[in-house]
Amino acid sequence: MRKLRIFLLALSCVVHCLPVAGVPMANAGKVKGGAQSSTGGAPKGPVVNKGGAHLPAPVEEMRESILAAVRSGNIEELRYAFELNEMKPELGPGFGPGAMSDPIAYWRKMSGDGEGREILAALGTILEMECAVLPLGRDVENNKVYVWPYLAELAPAKLTPAQQVDLLRLVTPAAAAAMKAAGKYNSWRLVIGADGTWHSFVRGP
Repeated sequence: MRKLRIFLLALSCVVHCLPVAGVPMANAGKVKGGAQSSTGGAPKGPVVNKGGAHLPAPVEEMRESILAAVRSGNIEELRYAFELNEMKPELGPGFGPGAMSDPIAYWRKMSGDGEGREILAALGTILEMECAVLPLGRDVENNKVYVWPYLAELAPAKLTPAQQVDLLRLVTPAAAAAMKAAGKYNSWRLVIGADGTWHSFVRGP
């Protein structure tokens, strides 16, 4: 009888000490800033995708869809990449509900040549540069966004000589000096999510 009591007591301890299925134990899997952190710290800044490092397949597919339009020289070819998104990319304050709703017409209007080729040139130039990788979003395994050019995420006053050359591929010396004085990049910026979603293509900070 004594042995039976000891056995029942031990069994009770085991049952009450085990975690219930589906409920995490205390302090396990803490989430900070919308993403699970193994070190407890937040990212310290953008990571530059140096030397054309491998991009996730969905990101590379969207990038190539945009570059295909650039190579064609026809702004109409950019419609295909634009239409791949369920949620359409942000293009700027003059595009969207209550404004111009056709992206091709919008880009033609913005382009200095009236045919959209200036827009294609800007896209081609920034997408051939390195990109910055930012850890944003709540999905731990799919939380990155890719920003072209990488210069958009750097302080203009702290650019290296090589980075200053990259900036001058995009803007005039006067515009580059104005960015340095203002302390922020304000030229073309394109953002693609890790899942291949084209989030935006805008000019400005």
